[in-house]
Amino acid sequence: MNAIVAGNPEHSGQAVSKDPLLQPFRLRHLTLRNRIMSTSHAATLDGTMPMEHYQRYHEEKAKGGLALTMFGGSSMVAADSSWGGSQMDVSTDEVIPWLRQFSERIHRHGAALMVQISHLGRRADSTMANWLPNIGPSHLRETGHRSFAREMDVDDIKRVVKQFGDAAWRCKEGGLDGLETIAGGHLIGQFLSPLTNRRTDGFGGSIENRARFAVMVHEEIRRRAGDDFIAGIRYVIDEDDAEGLTFDDAVKAAQILEREGVVDFFNCIFGRFDTELTLAMYNIPAMIQKSAPWLAAVGRFREHVKLPIFHASKIADIATARHAVREGLLDMVGMTRAHIADPQIVNKLMRGEEDRIRPCVGASHCLYRRVACIHNASTGREVFWPQVIGHTEASAKRAVVVGGGPAGLEAARILAERGHAVTLFEAAAKLGGQLLLAGRASFRRDLLPIVGWREQELERLGVDVRLNTYAGRDEVMALEPDLVIVATGGLPDIDWIDGVENCTSIWDVLADPKLARPGAIVWDGTGRHPAPSTALELAESGLDVTLVTFDPQLAPEMEYQSRVTYRKRLAEMKVPILHEYGIGTVRREGNQLDVAFVHQLTGETMTMRTPQLIVEHGTLPLTEVYDELREQSANKGATDMDAVIEGRPQPPVEQGGFALYRIGDAVTSRSVHAAIYDALRICAYA
Repeated sequence: MNAIVAGNPEHSGQAVSKDPLLQPFRLRHLTLRNRIMSTSHAATLDGTMPMEHYQRYHEEKAKGGLALTMFGGSSMVAADSSWGGSQMDVSTDEVIPWLRQFSERIHRHGAALMVQISHLGRRADSTMANWLPNIGPSHLRETGHRSFAREMDVDDIKRVVKQFGDAAWRCKEGGLDGLETIAGGHLIGQFLSPLTNRRTDGFGGSIENRARFAVMVHEEIRRRAGDDFIAGIRYVIDEDDAEGLTFDDAVKAAQILEREGVVDFFNCIFGRFDTELTLAMYNIPAMIQKSAPWLAAVGRFREHVKLPIFHASKIADIATARHAVREGLLDMVGMTRAHIADPQIVNKLMRGEEDRIRPCVGASHCLYRRVACIHNASTGREVFWPQVIGHTEASAKRAVVVGGGPAGLEAARILAERGHAVTLFEAAAKLGGQLLLAGRASFRRDLLPIVGWREQELERLGVDVRLNTYAGRDEVMALEPDLVIVATGGLPDIDWIDGVENCTSIWDVLADPKLARPGAIVWDGTGRHPAPSTALELAESGLDVTLVTFDPQLAPEMEYQSRVTYRKRLAEMKVPILHEYGIGTVRREGNQLDVAFVHQLTGETMTMRTPQLIVEHGTLPLTEVYDELREQSANKGATDMDAVIEGRPQPPVEQGGFALYRIGDAVTSRSVHAAIYDALRICAYA
């Protein structure tokens, strides 16, 4: 383990920079090269060990210039601390060789590496892995994972304290620079909070007693790992609950930890996170919340403690991060989701290219099944696809992109980065495609920078953008292309409805909200964002609306942040929601519609009368120009799927011919991420 992490030659200018974010920071014996970090989070890439995919994901952040990358959110110190997936396992010596490899990889680029170790306590899932009963300070049900914790006895406490120490020893043996534990909703925090600690022995009651377990854990970590190893705590400063851990008690417990000399920093968090709602509200704020919601509270906490303060919570832009450090609110600022969007943040900042940082739009897509940014498809896939697009070593090609939605914009950007001459045709007056409609819903307005950033990049790269131009075969062939990317998107898929002439598409209402009528029904046939965001937009504008879904629950295609946010807001707006209904027929009766909905389980028909039926059922691909060009193309419009999966270039085509591919919704109705991923896989090595 390196005692001091030195900067690379490429970062040698940071010592003289006046930017507060680029100043080094001394953390005991460890020098961090700047004030920007990525905090620990659970990422499903390699299973329970930090293998190649996981290491490469973090390596890109180190190469991008940050000072500290932390990994392994909720890494388990014991077998009874599992929720069944996406956790590192530091409870076995098997992890040590992987940690050594990981440390060497990150240190090579001048960054520090730390891990979060934890026992979930009552948050563990007793139906996963070894079917072990979960434990906690008191016998209580945990809402998120629905298990009842067994109250820990003295032997349990001794055993878990030892397991924390064992895990810390493994982390040091693995060459890491340090670790953090986590309070909040995990076991240490469960002892601290009166919501979860009902004990009457020496571990319950007063804040001094409730802090005893945290002190014991960190004493054991210090004993096993030594004084030359950093050990901090991700620390809840206020549970924001009258019955929970108050700000004053959190300060007292922090001062106890300081007094005992067992922790080196506080990585501050706010609120509870034992349910999907509290996770979305407090710990990983969703798109609907303001920027840096807990920064002021963390600044107040800092006034009462002496140790360094870290914090990450929707600090997505450089201006906010710079303010936090310049004003002395933080010592290290976590830009975790921002680095998922762009791991090159610090390099761009140092080059004076702050305006070129790919923005984090807060879509929470990074919480969707695996770590994956909504508009950076390379993240989490670094083994296959580059974060920094390299210039082609072959001759430049003449490339034509048809369609200026997210797929077409990304294709044009990547091809231009490769050094190809690119022309982009867009039939509309503006670039953006369906994202322009999505951004009309207030809940999703922050999606628009996905378009704006790419517009800026295309201008920088000199892409020939032709708006208000419907490109058919003749327009494309007039440019004598070597490569044609069809990204024409699709149109609302509603023509299958018996009575479609009486229906309104989601697109129509988002484009012109004045078309919506009081008492409308919104039918969701996809489980994606358009229907609930439209229903919410109409309700918030004062219209009565009912939401009917085809699926058995709301928003099954979304990550939990969006699901619970929609459920909460729609409930607050008192929007009725009916599940598991397909559309039968839609018949006009005067100025009203009779909509026959068919229940998907019983087959029974329910007829509802409404002035308007607003339908979301995805899109049908627009393929006219693709169909016109297919036979003329050298590859007959075919995509080599093995190359796509394996991260290889598409096969070369014969000289004098052109390759043709279609991507995004021009293939079939999918998501923004899928469209951008298509563009990456076809164009990154073109």
